Amino acid sequence: MPLPHNLKCGPSGWSYPHWSGVVYPKAKPRGFHALEFLSEYVDSVEVNSTFSQAVRPEVARVWVHKVAKNPSFQFTALLHRRFTHDRMLESSEVKAFKEGLFPLLRAGKLGCLLMQFPWSFRFTAENRDFFIQLRRTFQEFPLVAEMRHSSWILDEALGTLIDYRVGFCNIDQPQHTRAIPPTSFLTSGIGYIRLHGRNQDNWMQEYDERPVRLPANEYLYSKEELADWMPRIHKLQSLSEKSFVVFTNDGGGKSMVNALQVRAALGDRQLSAPANLLARYAKALPEFSAGRPVQPLLFADKAA
Repeated sequence: MPLPHNLKCGPSGWSYPHWSGVVYPKAKPRGFHALEFLSEYVDSVEVNSTFSQAVRPEVARVWVHKVAKNPSFQFTALLHRRFTHDRMLESSEVKAFKEGLFPLLRAGKLGCLLMQFPWSFRFTAENRDFFIQLRRTFQEFPLVAEMRHSSWILDEALGTLIDYRVGFCNIDQPQHTRAIPPTSFLTSGIGYIRLHGRNQDNWMQEYDERPVRLPANEYLYSKEELADWMPRIHKLQSLSEKSFVVFTNDGGGKSMVNALQVRAALGDRQLSAPANLLARYAKALPEFSAGRPVQPLLFADKAA
């Protein structure tokens, strides 16, 4: 049984030096491209680099070409922090950011644009007005909003997302005061789930009443923890036009491990994993097989 046609699952980001020899081959063959490699195993990747810099249109066109062998592949992308965190909407910056993503949108390869807001962005009249302004600024794109503060799950806040056709990003994060708990809200035709790991000690620190995220990407979800999310995933998939499940725990390739596990649980029968990843996480991926020659590992990951 294949995956539901309207459900995509994959990692956030792909350009990680620490994935060499873990997800990607250590000795890369001539012409190797990370996106082309990943598109053999997953059908979606979140472009997280756009949170800190706009992509050039010619680079985006290369991305489209590299995933062409997987016709069901779609990207999602993060909106630049200049717009969500700094609240700067300079016309030249907005124009450059849009132009960088237009090749993905026009090729039908951009599932949505994710507006990731900081924990300090609470549901107030002022923030609601800015949210609406941001939505109108990027009206050409299908939008999803990731909120961290629990004030955004109030009925009025959710109604704002519904009124302006912005999807709600359901997140898994370490729990703390006023954090959004696990949810399965659908406020537009796009369902979105983003799993960040649960390293409480490394997630955030209080500074001037503003939690700051610290590295939390070394967390590997257990199959039991993933099973707890399956009813929410099924609910969103059954009610949405399209849904995305994204893992941000990239440390040690763990986002790929968990993405493959969820794909298998949802009915993917390909059950193929990158050879080095399979060697490192044999216990976590017992039903998977490697499609490429494996490079020997001196040490398997203890978390597997």
